[in-house]
Amino acid sequence: MTRSLPGALPSRKGAFLPEDDIVQETTRPRPGERIMAAVNRDPRTAPHGTRNDALLAVVLAAAAVCVSLFTDEARRPDALGWTLLLAAHAPIVWRRRRPLLVLAAMVALIVPFHALDYNHIAPTPAAYVALYTVAVTGRPLRTVLTGALVLGVSLSVMLTVSAHQAVELLRISGWVIAVLFCGIDVRYYRQYVSSIVERAVRAERTREEEARRRVAEERLRIARDLHDLLAHSITLIGVQTSVAAHVLAADPERLDRETVAKALDDISETCRTARGELRTTLEVLREHGPQDTRGPLPGLDGLPDLVAAARLAGARVEQDLRIRTDPPPAVGAAAYRIVQEALTNAVRHAGPEPAVHLRLYDEPGALRVSVTDDGTGPTPGHAPGFGLVGMRERARSVGGTLDAGPRPDGGFEVTAALPLTVGEGTL
Repeated sequence: MTRSLPGALPSRKGAFLPEDDIVQETTRPRPGERIMAAVNRDPRTAPHGTRNDALLAVVLAAAAVCVSLFTDEARRPDALGWTLLLAAHAPIVWRRRRPLLVLAAMVALIVPFHALDYNHIAPTPAAYVALYTVAVTGRPLRTVLTGALVLGVSLSVMLTVSAHQAVELLRISGWVIAVLFCGIDVRYYRQYVSSIVERAVRAERTREEEARRRVAEERLRIARDLHDLLAHSITLIGVQTSVAAHVLAADPERLDRETVAKALDDISETCRTARGELRTTLEVLREHGPQDTRGPLPGLDGLPDLVAAARLAGARVEQDLRIRTDPPPAVGAAAYRIVQEALTNAVRHAGPEPAVHLRLYDEPGALRVSVTDDGTGPTPGHAPGFGLVGMRERARSVGGTLDAGPRPDGGFEVTAALPLTVGEGTL
């Protein structure tokens, strides 16, 4: 009783073959596919070209010998004829490398063979192979000129031998023309296949580059979201913690429990909001499907929460929101993040209880954002972060512009112009 091993399947004779071998056998190209692959491939780059041409030369030489021995006994070659006939097949070994030189060498050997009136059919297959090689590897004009030259030389030689043979050669010259045009057609076909393959490779490369670009953009977007989220939340938590610590340390005997409780509640609310947004961002990172996993983008409806959070942190925020039309989601998200980062910077760098003025209004074709404060700005020696860079990237991602810098009369100002028409796929 024969037992089968795991991962093996029975063969036709009852033996068992590994699955890998079966896969290799089933994926082996069929003879028709191999023939088409050989036709489509440039003969100059084909593997084992010299070996195959050597075998072809041997086969053609053997066929020429058989034709000379068994047909037209009156023109059977002698020692010189056999030498010329066999020597004419030797250059075929190098036909892929030097097709014109090979054809010239064969003409130089076959012309004396015909001039001595040996069997005229014997070297014909080898001559056709050389002509075909010239046609399939060279330009059509060169092929036509080469074919005309070969026919002219052959007719001239045949006229010196016999006018009847010259007429016979002229009658069968159609085969020479057919071989030449067959080579030209195959050459054009290979160029056509090569162009299709090149376009497919270029399209695949473009798709891969587009995929890499989209991945890079998505990573940059997530990095900006994380920066905005963490910077905003941590700044508010730090300010609220300072308020609670100040209340605790100011007068321990007259502890304002209500103020401390409110500061702690604000910290708790900020943590819950940050945790929710962070969970949403992490869910995007965990997704691997092709669908759009960005989730709902923050919009202008979240601006009141940002203003309230900034006021809880001690900033005196005045808002002027005049929005008559709903902007595209990407523009709304960019405006939200710009306002969030600007308010965070004001709370962090403008000093205690800064006066912040937020203006947001739309005009024909653009959404204007302006955040100004009267603070002192960043302290000297403060290491620059990624806030301003992130805001500029937010504006640029929707085709807008952003300017940020100190005001002439003190304070800091952030202004942005975001277009209300955004191209498809813009974030």
